[in-house]
Amino acid sequence: MSKPTPISGFPEWSPPQRMIEQYVLDRIRSTFELYGFAPLETRAVEPLDQLLRKGETSKEVYVIRRLQADAEGPAGDDSLGLHFDLTVPFARYVLENAGKLQFPFRRYQIQKVWRGERPQEGRYREFLQADIDIVDRDTLAPHHEAEMPLVVGDALRSLPIPPVRIQVNNRKICEGFYRGVGISDPEAALRAVDKLDKIGPAKVAELLAETAGASEAQAKAALALAEISAPDASFADAVRALGVTDPLLDEGIEELVRVVETAAEHAPGLCVADLRIARGLDYYTGTVYETQLVGYERFGSICSGGRYDNLASAGTVRFPGVGISIGVTRLLGLLFGAGALTVSRDVPTCVLVAVASEEQRAASNRVAEALRSRGVPTEVSPSAAKFGKQIRYAERRGIPYVWFPGAEQDEVKDIRSGAQVPAEAGVWMPPEVDLKPLVG
Repeated sequence: MSKPTPISGFPEWSPPQRMIEQYVLDRIRSTFELYGFAPLETRAVEPLDQLLRKGETSKEVYVIRRLQADAEGPAGDDSLGLHFDLTVPFARYVLENAGKLQFPFRRYQIQKVWRGERPQEGRYREFLQADIDIVDRDTLAPHHEAEMPLVVGDALRSLPIPPVRIQVNNRKICEGFYRGVGISDPEAALRAVDKLDKIGPAKVAELLAETAGASEAQAKAALALAEISAPDASFADAVRALGVTDPLLDEGIEELVRVVETAAEHAPGLCVADLRIARGLDYYTGTVYETQLVGYERFGSICSGGRYDNLASAGTVRFPGVGISIGVTRLLGLLFGAGALTVSRDVPTCVLVAVASEEQRAASNRVAEALRSRGVPTEVSPSAAKFGKQIRYAERRGIPYVWFPGAEQDEVKDIRSGAQVPAEAGVWMPPEVDLKPLVG
């Protein structure tokens, strides 16, 4: 068999990296549950007509097709695709189960998604997302928009990673401002401004003219709005100083002030009002979020989302919501690439039980069972080699303790310090710091 060739964009973490990933997921999951979000996992596939509703994603969808199609069977498999985010499957789930859900419905979803884009550092074709959403029937209270950054801030702050900065804006501010200056197509203007970091102000001004019908003065005003940024509610005065009025603009300012002030009370410095954040997707209608990892700003957002007034609808009933998504694989990939996350040992094992001879393996197994029953990760030596070789096996794997069963008294050795003491499997416990690998 020839040597396998890696497939670009489909990461396979090493065991130490996987332990770091599991640690990160546990902390994120714990924070989500502290805020009352319930777990959900949806199927991996959705109908293509649902996945392709946002036309710009059509080149990114992986289509599902059976290798051997059943000519006489249904052709449904040919119209399925792997989901490229968790919004579409969640919207479908809400519609299918609306009669059973208690609203407002709070869910978290930690699941893989697939996207056929060009792989690069921090961007993958198969990756893990951690989403939270709050959805209600017909109306959703605006205070939920202020809650999202608090949850994400607490989740990310619980991890041994650089600090984050959540940039927030409100689509109503942008749309109301564009209407106020007379731009005929506010949605096209939003999509143009969303490209500001990628193509710069001059190109955005050209795009505003081409796609949104903006005059030179209108484009200049839109860019002036995008320049406003503040760590507090003072952004509102800066917007009003531009001299544009519109009821939707006023509504957006009020909502964003609430988000920024709530975040400042909970975690000063967490949120920054940044009016260049547009989130060019059409379904966002209120507050939008993008999160930068300090020191890694050039890679863009690691966590984003926003308010949407029509997640799904059935007849006259609609389901507005607000959600935010942590790009777990994106975050970890950037930190792994920089060597910024480590784990104290390569295996979960805390204790290796030595085997004096194969005839005495059963005794070693009993010791291991006693330790495991008390929550100590333990494995038994794979061979009854000389004790020196068994100790070196533990050293290579980073296992801190070796247990030696004795005829009258067992002993346990800390192979880092060389200290060896008498021990009983039903009593001895390692220090808390050694019980599990430490991520840092």
